[in-house]
Amino acid sequence: MSGWQTLEIAGKAADIFEPSRPSDPARAVLFLHGHGLQTLANNAAYTAEFERHGLRAICPHGQRSWWLPVVCPEFDAELSPIGHIRSNVLTWIEATWQVKPPALAAFGVSMGGQGVLQLAYRHPNEFPVIAALSPVIDLQDWLGHGLPLDEMFADQEAARQQTATLQVQGLNWPRHQFLLCDPTDRDALPGVEKLVSKLNSSGVPFERDFTTSHGGHSWEYFNHLAPSVMQFLMKALDAEHRRVV
Repeated sequence: MSGWQTLEIAGKAADIFEPSRPSDPARAVLFLHGHGLQTLANNAAYTAEFERHGLRAICPHGQRSWWLPVVCPEFDAELSPIGHIRSNVLTWIEATWQVKPPALAAFGVSMGGQGVLQLAYRHPNEFPVIAALSPVIDLQDWLGHGLPLDEMFADQEAARQQTATLQVQGLNWPRHQFLLCDPTDRDALPGVEKLVSKLNSSGVPFERDFTTSHGGHSWEYFNHLAPSVMQFLMKALDAEHRRVV
């Protein structure tokens, strides 16, 4: 059955999209939501793109966990969000859709944008194709605001050590990464500019769009960029397919 549905994977909710005509070869995209917990379920802009490209999509629910390899009590008392994705979500994708890296792309917005950077920089062979929209990278700046981060970290330095920028590996990186941020976005732009400086100094290739402005840190911006994001992901998936054939 095509369209969106919600199911449970290892006891955690996930929104799933099945296109009416799945692509051949089989491909899928993993989406990580932001702090507002809004997934792509029934999102007109991205659903149209998934349908057009024949892409299956999965949007796990991660609560306000920041998608880290750190336990977040709001998400789970023992399992970290990244642990859940790698142990449970990837296993489900392969068993159900017969899709595994590098036929899997990942992208996210805001908190989820930095989440895909966490996945890709820590595990580049599992996540070689990513796009990060308005990634809020400097999570240490959000301590002390009554968020779950306050339970996850003792202080700002402990949080800073887990930031995506510090996970960049100079000799092993995701082969395809696209960084996007509205130039008026005060929440995301400073952190992503620091990340770009680190990538440049480390010789890590990437693409970026920091010039398109369409509503700042908002779904108006995220939806406006849907065609560009999907074009990048499809081109990268094509390149990965040629690479392994």
